[in-house]
Amino acid sequence: MSSMKNKRFNLLLIALVTLVAVWSLWPTWSDYSLSRQLNSYRSAQDSLKYALSHREELENARKKSLKLGLDLRGGMHLVMEVDQIDLFEQKAWNKDAKFTEIMNSVRAKAAKSDASVLELIVAEFKIENIRLSRYFYDIRNSDREIISKLEKESDDALSRAKEIIRNRIDQYGVAEPVITTQGSRKIIIELPGISDQNRVRNLLKGTAKLEFRLLRDPEVLVRTLDRINTYLVQNGTAPPAVVSDSSVSKPVSAAQPHPGAPAGAAPAVSSVAPSVPAAPATAATQNAAKPLYNVVGVSENGNAYTSEQSKEFVLSLLKRSDIQALLPLDTELLLAAKPDVGPSGEKLYSVYLVKKSPELTGGVITEAKATFGSQGVQPEVTMSMNSEGTSKWARITGANIGKRIAIVLDGAVYSAPVVQSKIPGGNSVINGIESLEEAKDLEIVLKAGALPAPVRIIEERTVGPSLGADYIRAGMLSLSWSFLAVSVFMLLYYKKAGIAADIALVLNILIVLSVLAGFSASLSLPGIAGIVLTIGMAVDANVLIYERIREELDASKGLTSSIELGYDRAFSSILDSHVTTMVAAFLLYTYGIGPIQGFALTLMIGTAASLFTSIVVTKEIFSFLMGKNLLSEKSFG
Repeated sequence: MSSMKNKRFNLLLIALVTLVAVWSLWPTWSDYSLSRQLNSYRSAQDSLKYALSHREELENARKKSLKLGLDLRGGMHLVMEVDQIDLFEQKAWNKDAKFTEIMNSVRAKAAKSDASVLELIVAEFKIENIRLSRYFYDIRNSDREIISKLEKESDDALSRAKEIIRNRIDQYGVAEPVITTQGSRKIIIELPGISDQNRVRNLLKGTAKLEFRLLRDPEVLVRTLDRINTYLVQNGTAPPAVVSDSSVSKPVSAAQPHPGAPAGAAPAVSSVAPSVPAAPATAATQNAAKPLYNVVGVSENGNAYTSEQSKEFVLSLLKRSDIQALLPLDTELLLAAKPDVGPSGEKLYSVYLVKKSPELTGGVITEAKATFGSQGVQPEVTMSMNSEGTSKWARITGANIGKRIAIVLDGAVYSAPVVQSKIPGGNSVINGIESLEEAKDLEIVLKAGALPAPVRIIEERTVGPSLGADYIRAGMLSLSWSFLAVSVFMLLYYKKAGIAADIALVLNILIVLSVLAGFSASLSLPGIAGIVLTIGMAVDANVLIYERIREELDASKGLTSSIELGYDRAFSSILDSHVTTMVAAFLLYTYGIGPIQGFALTLMIGTAASLFTSIVVTKEIFSFLMGKNLLSEKSFG
């Protein structure tokens, strides 16, 4: 009676597993069939008509179908590094020349090693015989307490960076991205099906550090540029093109505003209006003895510009510590994010002198929306603030009517409107954006939040769709040939028993693919290798069982008894081999990354399926064949 119940349970389990596997893989078959039908139309009009009429069906099939990995579908593989040195510099206080020297040494060592940045910092402080509390946290904290706090900051920064990057990618619309961390500062990213690679790079690298900063008066900007220029000339370090001129404090003839200058009312709120900068002076460029306007030109109203050709030089100059020491207290020179167009069509970047301490940061932003300005031509991003930001924004704008506030994102000024009246609604706008696509990307990074520290791409690989198609073809060929070779061997060597093993093998592959599809995992080239290995393991289990059965038959035991004893005596060996393989695959999946995880995942699923098909499925097939008198001693070869 118990045997009958077990048999019914086994048959029900086999039927259920088979139905679930077919159901899980049906969308993949539908997606393949629909795509094939769509590609069969020669006319673009017919193809579009078919796509529109089957739109919902196509979308559902693609959403639930088996996903292909980066190596099969094509896309981008990126390794990004979180700049934890920058993070620790932000956390430090009382910074001096010695601290800068230590951090520069750490930066140089970190560039040549994958060691933890924190470990390098601690080692450097020990060499200098300086306590960490001199620069970090409270002076009363011990080094051990500070290290513990900094470790938490480091771990949190990596986790936050990973989640922010994931949010940005999700909003961008990449299907099935793979995002994992490696070590203490690296993030591994795989993005299948990416076509616009530059856009993705910019989307991922942007820190999205948004700040609202007050501009200093034009007279202060002019005096600052003149001071820098005098310093460079006196010290004999002035290159062929430098920053200002001793005559900049004297008014120069102003040209008309160039066509690219912003004008009119602010796009988001009527109480803010952008200033209209004049074109840079060009008369000084005629003075060969003073080639100072080759880099920065100053107009009559005190606005400063640099050309596109001189932009990189100006940026490198402004990063120098000796130049920064010449700036007024709590100020910083920044360039515009986007160029304006000068009178002759040249690209000109505005130069701004802003307060270093922001009046407000992007942490108060609750909503960002890409849209067009009031005239419906210029793209922009409107922003809404939380209650804290709204009250602060109202106070800031109310106290600075008639002054300019720069909207700074990642160290570049997007716009610097003039405050015309107090803004109580907590609204602001970023303009100076070239395209709606760029505005949407800006919306994404603002919604996802600012990265805790800058990230940079240290490794990048791109797999083209054609190469992916070649890999699919090669993978399917290897899978087909391995299945064919094993199936033929089992048929020739074990006769009818080989048929049972081949049926179990087919079900094994179906189970692996259906689990991958059902849990939205992707099939990669290493995953195909895992399936090929699974085929060998599944057959190996059947070989152990069949050889045990043949031993019992040689001992003149009956067929039914031989099959029962064969399965019972082979079970322990099969279980041991499968468990050890599962453990190895689990460790590979836990500690591996990328392709290794793909291989380990399919191996784990395949190993579990192999145990089920070799022990349960083949035994029930033999029971069915014996019931129909289709099995004999010769059926095992």
